[in-house]
Amino acid sequence: MQPSERVREDVREFAPYVPGLSMDEIRERYGLNRIIKLASNENPLGASPLVKRVLARKADTVFRYPRSGNPALVAGFAAAHGLPAACVVAGNGSDEIIDLLVRVTAQPGRDNVVAFSPCFSIYVQQTRLCGVELRQQPLGPDFRFDFSALTRLVDEHTALVFVTNPDNPSGYAVPADELIRLARELPEKALLVVDEAYADFAEPEAAYSMLARFGQCDNVVVLRTFSKLYGLAGLRLGFGAMPEWLADTMLRVKLPFSVNLLAEAAGLAALEDKPFLEASRDTVGRGTPAPDPRAGRLRLPGVPLPGQFPHGDPAQAGPRRLRGLARPGHHRALAQKLRPAGQTADQHRQRRGKYRVARSHAGYSPSWPLSRRRAICW
Repeated sequence: MQPSERVREDVREFAPYVPGLSMDEIRERYGLNRIIKLASNENPLGASPLVKRVLARKADTVFRYPRSGNPALVAGFAAAHGLPAACVVAGNGSDEIIDLLVRVTAQPGRDNVVAFSPCFSIYVQQTRLCGVELRQQPLGPDFRFDFSALTRLVDEHTALVFVTNPDNPSGYAVPADELIRLARELPEKALLVVDEAYADFAEPEAAYSMLARFGQCDNVVVLRTFSKLYGLAGLRLGFGAMPEWLADTMLRVKLPFSVNLLAEAAGLAALEDKPFLEASRDTVGRGTPAPDPRAGRLRLPGVPLPGQFPHGDPAQAGPRRLRGLARPGHHRALAQKLRPAGQTADQHRQRRGKYRVARSHAGYSPSWPLSRRRAICW
């Protein structure tokens, strides 16, 4: 027997997740001293000063187990958003909540999950891993959501319908009222899962977020992350707001200590540091929408976005014009788009200067035909 035969046949075909390179990897690969990393949409201000102080104080307690279910953290998040604590589940990033949702609601070989294409890769990976059919509807022109087409993929065996709002990686978003209408059109079994990883950056947030409308529909799950606005990507912390019966089920099967003690302490501190949250939101708001003068010279047609992902189409620009923007990277789902991420004012000025910005994946060549050129982030 070959060693690979001990592994499920469908699992053997999985491709590993390819994250953005770390700062050290970028420095080693490109020989750069000054790096402005835009690949992962990390908080441009770093971590909250309050979070840093709390983590330093908590360092001596890491030999302890956290409380199962993280009740203090759940209560803090629920209070911050006006939610019943019994309807909130904390996870090791929102990825854990996504994984659990598929596991507890979808029966392999019978049920299906519906999403747009392209979408967050974890929807695809975890659905396949659970042996559940994934049905995908291509995004419309300018990455718009065609909900009529999406609902045509839904049937009585649909367990989950994923919508990322604002969308990742395009940044397109719809008002929450449209999602309420979508939820009410779904079959009785189906749950609408609204992934709001970037809702903190939508303006106005209240118009786009489903958290303020939580409870209006009994078939809606809302996901949030602490990786972006709160600056805790390295500690892995996310939440799901859902009907109480589902939260109870999730907690019964969830690993008891998946949210570690330091992540819990950091999450509580991050919720309290309002000045840092306001500064982060303001920095992204000022750093992202401003058009780069080189983009104008490239004549890149942009897409208006409520989230933090303005971008354009480099296919209309010649290779020589693309060459000076950046060291290349790509997003597999946005293979022909260029998308700058949020940055501080200082980073924004440097990006417009002669600093080279290294992104995740090397290999771009100006001699490639247009069909092969990948998205680059300058």
